[in-house]
Formats: sequence, structure tokens, C-alpha cells
Amino acid sequence: MTFAATAGFDELYGLRITAVGEAKVRGEVVVRAELLGPSGAVHEGVLTATAAALSRIGTERAVASAGDVARILSAEVSLARPVAEGTVHAVALARHRGRTTWAWEVELRDDADDLVALARVGVAVQRPSAQVPAQPRLA
Repeated sequence: MTFAATAGFDELYGLRITAVGEAKVRGEVVVRAELLGPSGAVHEGVLTATAAALSRIGTERAVASAGDVARILSAEVSLARPVAEGTVHAVALARHRGRTTWAWEVELRDDADDLVALARVGVAVQRPSAQVPAQPRLA
């Protein structure tokens, strides 16, 4: 089953969420010309955004019932190989699920299952604030 990506920027670059579990989220981005950087490969910002979005979505799915929201604290991405066509497949695994912070590891791979990038993402669990609107949730 494929879920619609959250609205806004995730929709802009084409993120599709393909599975959401308790501590695992899968998604994909189809490579297209608009996502390529000057080198001809997918821009590293797209890879970072994908890793961050999967981590936030996974955390928020778990904490939403308590009325909390998830916000990205940090994202560290190590690039392994360029990808210029096909689809980027991402799998995010929760490595720490705390009361106020979560830590995720995200592998991004190409169609040949070669590692494209590896990310570590920190997510804050917070009460919604009037100053910062809550991000839209998946239905």
C-alpha cells in the first residue's frame, strides 16, 4: 500500500511513503531532472529531506495519540554513491524511542540495491506550539 506524502515540500520533490510501522518507515522518490544537482546526480538536499521526512513521520505516528508532534533536531547524511535515474528507496529504522527525543538511521538505496546514502536523524517530541503550526499528519 502507498500512502500520500505529507503536503508541502515533501510533495514538491515527490516523496511517496510506502510503509509505516511502529519503528520502521519506507519511502521512495522517483528521480527526475528537477531533482538533479550540477553534477547530474540527485541533489544531496533531496536525500537529506527524504531521510528527515521518514524519521519525522515515523516519530509523529507513534506520539500523535498523546497529542505530541515531531520536529527534526538534526540530520547527518553520508553520501556513498551518486544516483541519476530510477528511484531512490529509503528505509528508516528507529534506534532510540525516548519521551522527548528519537534517533533514526536511514538507508537510501538505488534500484540495484546499492547504498546511495546513510543518514542519522534526531527528532524532538514536543507539545504543539501556537508559534509553530503542527505539521500535517498522514491519514
